[in-house]
Amino acid sequence: MSSQLHLVTGAFGYSGKYIAARLLNEGHRVRTISNSVNRANPFGGMVEAHPFNFDAPEKLIESLRGATVLYNTYWVRFNYKTAFQHSATVENTKKLFDAARRAGVARVDHVSITNPSEDSPLEYFSGKAKLERALIE
Repeated sequence: MSSQLHLVTGAFGYSGKYIAARLLNEGHRVRTISNSVNRANPFGGMVEAHPFNFDAPEKLIESLRGATVLYNTYWVRFNYKTAFQHSATVENTKKLFDAARRAGVARVDHVSITNPSEDSPLEYFSGKAKLERALIE
């Protein structure tokens, strides 16, 4: 098995599970950070799960420590009245990028969308563009 650790956000969700499966098939070790750490693990325990810990930066950094690559699929499709808002997701993802930098993660693969624009009146598109800029910076 590879000595490289890859971290996939949401490895038990839709996009993340395909990334995690491919990495496991290539012999990599895989860890996930997720809002759903208690969700059924489709990988039979081969993927270690940690919570996001956006409000506890040191815990977030520790969950990223040792990873060579971070595959970020974290996002919300729609604004919800309570916990999930595009604006909060942008801020949380910036925290994730900073934690990855501080943990020494060498590369971040960020899942975005086609033609994001900070000028878009749609928060979904402008938020994705803000994160692309944040990652470049």
